Amino acid sequence: MNEQQRKQANQIKQMDPSDIKSETDSNLERIQNTDSEALINKYFQTTYEPPNLKKAKKRRREDVEIHYDYAVPDNMKGIGKGKKFLIRTYGCQMNEHDTEVMAGLLTDLGYESTDDTNEADVILLNTCAIRENAENKVFGEIGHLKPLKLENPDLVIGVCGCMSQEESVVNRILKKHPFIDLIFGTHNIHRLPKLLQEAMFGKEMVVEVWSKEGDIIENLPKQRKGKIKAWVNIMYGCDKFCTYCIVPYTRGKERSRKPEDIIQEVRHLAAQGYKEVTLLGQNVNAYGKDLDIDYGLGDLMDEIRKIDIPRVRFTTSHPKDFDERLVEVLAKGGNLLDHIHLPVQSGSSEVLRVMARRYTRERYLDLVRQIRTAMPNATLTTDIIVGFPNETDEQFEETLSLVEEVGFESAFTFIYSPREGTPAARWEDNVPMEVKKERLQRLNKLINKQSAEAMAKYEGQTVKVLVEGESKKNPDVLSGYTERNKLVNFRGPKSIIGEIVDVKITNAKTWSLDGEMVEHAAEVK
Repeated sequence: MNEQQRKQANQIKQMDPSDIKSETDSNLERIQNTDSEALINKYFQTTYEPPNLKKAKKRRREDVEIHYDYAVPDNMKGIGKGKKFLIRTYGCQMNEHDTEVMAGLLTDLGYESTDDTNEADVILLNTCAIRENAENKVFGEIGHLKPLKLENPDLVIGVCGCMSQEESVVNRILKKHPFIDLIFGTHNIHRLPKLLQEAMFGKEMVVEVWSKEGDIIENLPKQRKGKIKAWVNIMYGCDKFCTYCIVPYTRGKERSRKPEDIIQEVRHLAAQGYKEVTLLGQNVNAYGKDLDIDYGLGDLMDEIRKIDIPRVRFTTSHPKDFDERLVEVLAKGGNLLDHIHLPVQSGSSEVLRVMARRYTRERYLDLVRQIRTAMPNATLTTDIIVGFPNETDEQFEETLSLVEEVGFESAFTFIYSPREGTPAARWEDNVPMEVKKERLQRLNKLINKQSAEAMAKYEGQTVKVLVEGESKKNPDVLSGYTERNKLVNFRGPKSIIGEIVDVKITNAKTWSLDGEMVEHAAEVK
């Protein structure tokens, strides 16, 4: 590309096709009628194969390689000195953890973190594809960033995460937001330094989205938030292909890390003084099924419970893979907490069948009984979708009755949102929105009632609280979580942040508890 072509490309990158008023009518029509791949190839000399959702389900798991040799490329060392980055994260804990890795990679390059978009030299949007609302937020943010790019052409703006794995999303960015510099997916985060180099020095839109499963890259740097709680990926991807869910397409097939690598990471976190670790996976209790050894999540947690770290959690579970071995190990207690998030999605066996959840209402309730028998005081929370295609009033009533029978103390509740590329998106979304909203309102009313009743039982009790910091509503109040994941607000010295302290509960609300710190008398020897 010569200098004149480069200037033209940079100009077009900063403009929407609808803004190109200086072009002749014929050129404008040509640009607007050019499909996204041709447009990007013509103006940015980029070869691009979009992610293919149809192929995603057909592909078989390739041999996954594990790499331990990550290092900053020599020609990128110190490239970020004196510069700053900002990463906006949307969605689940997996995305939060991916952000920690990307922040670690950028820090290794010399960049410093900032929360101010006006200070940033690199802005990454780590996106979520679970629901339409999440995508709308991202595209809204992309629009807000355009003036910054026009003001500062050297600013690198990137879109990554699950949305980047969707063909329609990438094509939309190519067509309507050509000022974006960088698009990459969930399987190639470790290549961020190389991709950033191409975006910075090539001045061309860089698009690298892998449809194939990624390898497992160990020893990547991480910039964790604080020194209290830590996320630890134990596996990647999901093989369930629920008919409403985009995750298997965006995250790929299940790939488990080796047990020894996970255990080493948790031991390292314990040595650093972390108080809580959450084991992460899109379907965390399918851990180990792709390994060549007879070893599952229960076996892993049985080893981790021996590590000197006060609290260990895991998320997110699929009821199909929650086996007796895991229940047996969790019942041993200690640092393995008995708060279990167990998404049910619907209380109707027929709806569950159409969702391809691979269990029935009866099987789910049997699992709950197993858990309650082994851990009588276990706290259960869940996810529920209302208004799935063809869901009848009777089927929704089955969901309400299951919620009551299980006694969920909290739930993430959603109105069904079709995701392009999933089987359910091809079906008629035939439950009227007013009906969906009415069902959601009724469900939330029941969940709120059960949560308030569960919280009321804590009044007068003394609970152990991991103090995370100041309350968001009042800097003079501290907040933290109990072993069963209940939010507690109380007054105390800032010096106890990061510690586990005893708090006597004085007032119970629907979603939080107020308390007073218990002062322990000093031991006299």
